[in-house]
Amino acid sequence: MRIVLLGAPGSGKGTQSQRLVERLGIPQISTGDLLRAAVARGSELGRQAKEAMDAGRLVEDSLVLGMIAERLREPDARRGFILDGFPRNLAQAHALERLLESLKQPLDAVVQLEVDSRELVRRISGRRSCADCGRVFNLLTSPPLGAGAVCPKTGAAHRLVQRPDDNEATVTERLRVYDEKTRPLIEFYRARGLLQVIDAEGDVDEVTRRLAQALHAPALRTPRRVAKRPARRAARAPARPARKKQPKRKPATRSARARSAAQRSRTRRSAAPRRGKSARGSSRTRGTRRRR
Repeated sequence: MRIVLLGAPGSGKGTQSQRLVERLGIPQISTGDLLRAAVARGSELGRQAKEAMDAGRLVEDSLVLGMIAERLREPDARRGFILDGFPRNLAQAHALERLLESLKQPLDAVVQLEVDSRELVRRISGRRSCADCGRVFNLLTSPPLGAGAVCPKTGAAHRLVQRPDDNEATVTERLRVYDEKTRPLIEFYRARGLLQVIDAEGDVDEVTRRLAQALHAPALRTPRRVAKRPARRAARAPARPARKKQPKRKPATRSARARSAAQRSRTRRSAAPRRGKSARGSSRTRGTRRRR
């Protein structure tokens, strides 16, 4: 599936994207990760992006779209992808639509995660990310537990850090920018028949279930454990004993055929009744009956 997740900062896009990655086996494409990776590689797009960021300018949409196009051509994106954090405005949405048409990879669904503004402030204040692998956690809703407490890159516990703008002082401004720039995307994708809106408040597993229903993705749902019944063995018919191979008979010689014919002739003569005696016996019987 080719999916775009929309939602205000703190709505849980990162958490639900990670669950989609694990259960659908498709990559999450974050523009922030793409920018950092391009800069680290020193590619041409990365060099241009670094110049813009060092100068305090926003990275041009054409550069971001070029990075997205490169990422979508990689083999793991053939089955689908999840775009998280892009597009952020109508201009980017139109440009993304043209790009996906040229790649023949149109979107399958766009999901808007709806959360109350007061809940967003609470969530953002508890959000943390691993400094090594970049995985996002929330100390209030999805802390690192169990196997998820170990960083896949270092093999040790996650080094959790808080983004400088993840504090209550900046949340209000970020929400204002979101309402102004990103909210219009809801109508843009609704007009194209792609939009699904879900309630993203409550238990994380429950939100995942709602997301699965919106995407019509059974693979996201927790499978029920069904007791396995022992397979019935079909009754087998008793095997027939193998036939013994009869030795091939050697062709009879002429003298052997003659002896066999003579033997059959003697057998017929000995088995035949003697007609004379039987006839005389029958005539005597008739004469005796007459005299009586």
